[in-house]
Amino acid sequence: MESDSLGEMAVPAGALYGIQTLRAVYNFPITGVRISHYPEFVKALAAIKKAAAMANERMDLLDSTRAKAIREACDLLLAGKHRGHFRVDVIQGGAGTSSNMNANEVIANLALEILGRKRGDYAFLHPNNHVNLSQSTNDVYPSAIRLTLITMGQALHKAMGRLSAAFDAKATEFAHVIKIGRTQMQDAVPMTLGQEFKAWAVMVEEDRQRLLEALDLVREINLGGTAIGTGINAPPEYAPLVVAILNQVSGQRMVLAENLVEATQDAGAYVQFSGVLKRTAVKLSKICNDLRLLSSGPRCGLGEIRLPKMAPGSSIMPGKVNPVIPEVVNQIAFQVIGSDLTVTMAAEAGQLELNAMEPVLAHNLFNSLMLLRRGCVVLAEKCVKGIEADEEQCRRYVEQSLGLATALCPQVGYDMAAKVAQHAARTGATVRGAARELLGWDEARLEDVLDPRHMLRPSEPRREYVCFTPERLDDCEGVDGKE
Repeated sequence: MESDSLGEMAVPAGALYGIQTLRAVYNFPITGVRISHYPEFVKALAAIKKAAAMANERMDLLDSTRAKAIREACDLLLAGKHRGHFRVDVIQGGAGTSSNMNANEVIANLALEILGRKRGDYAFLHPNNHVNLSQSTNDVYPSAIRLTLITMGQALHKAMGRLSAAFDAKATEFAHVIKIGRTQMQDAVPMTLGQEFKAWAVMVEEDRQRLLEALDLVREINLGGTAIGTGINAPPEYAPLVVAILNQVSGQRMVLAENLVEATQDAGAYVQFSGVLKRTAVKLSKICNDLRLLSSGPRCGLGEIRLPKMAPGSSIMPGKVNPVIPEVVNQIAFQVIGSDLTVTMAAEAGQLELNAMEPVLAHNLFNSLMLLRRGCVVLAEKCVKGIEADEEQCRRYVEQSLGLATALCPQVGYDMAAKVAQHAARTGATVRGAARELLGWDEARLEDVLDPRHMLRPSEPRREYVCFTPERLDDCEGVDGKE
């Protein structure tokens, strides 16, 4: 039996948590997702509690016996043990108090066992009086969120690197494959398949840099500000000391906010961070759309690339194989984009000295980071690395494309080049054939001007006057320089 200011409750004998955690379990049967779902968050709470115990011991606020037991208890959590005792739902009322108390109670009971005492012997080592000494939920919980964002963000950064490298490797592999580029779903001008994949590599790499910038913004924490940032019930030297120790414990570089009152209520960094995740999701979804389009077919679509075959695609159509990996990454992107709105509204909803909506904000950020990290790895390993090019299909599209007429512009002007393209479209001829007929060029000149290899990069335009035979002048009506 345990008691708090609201009364008594029976806590399961095998539980490391206590009465306040149990109340939260009863009060918040919301998502079914516990805070233990994010192991990085549990470790962040443990790191903060360990740093606090060490700081309190140095300031002679906590005796060495209790401090040592608390440190050892935190080390067990940092090693990944006992995570199942973190039972509180990720979405909860109370601005994270239930999560903080879940950590306080588990650490207190582990410390009591380390000292050879029974769980619940709070008269000797108390969740609030000792584990939570010099702290408040309002500085511990947001600091744990930010520390978690750093560790999960670094994992996402690494996963994005794997994806960028996979695209880059394919860019090299496909550097010789000439294909037709497309704008607005219409034929444009030639490019290489390698250039297409290289563009995707750069897109992912750009957002890796934006992620690092966003991570720097969330390094600022309000630890030591206690309830509202004034630092009540904590010595003046506590805040800088505990942050310095936390950096040693976590191996991260967290920074004490200059104004703890501001830092306790301002959630702007979360909005910025979420925006970067949304930006990343938007780009990944665009890339996956392209992969699905380019691999469409296999006989009645674009079919310029072949994705790895991961699973039978239909319960009724034999032999059908779907682009399931790009599809799942598309769905991840939709989830992340939606979560960004939730983060925005939660950040806006804070009142006065505290934002009580941080639990839903944290859940959405953590979930987005986890989904994006897994999505990048799956896309790289199970899709991009196994992509093959259909070189014959790419070559056929280039030969048939009206986009080749663009190369005629420096030679004959836009209007005449348009007439060549229109003639080709009307008659079913290739641009080469239409140019031969309307311009009277020989094969050597056609080959020189219309060679798609010359269209893959900037080059000096070769502008010339063109003479037209009288019988073809009518085709050139409206062309500048007809005389």
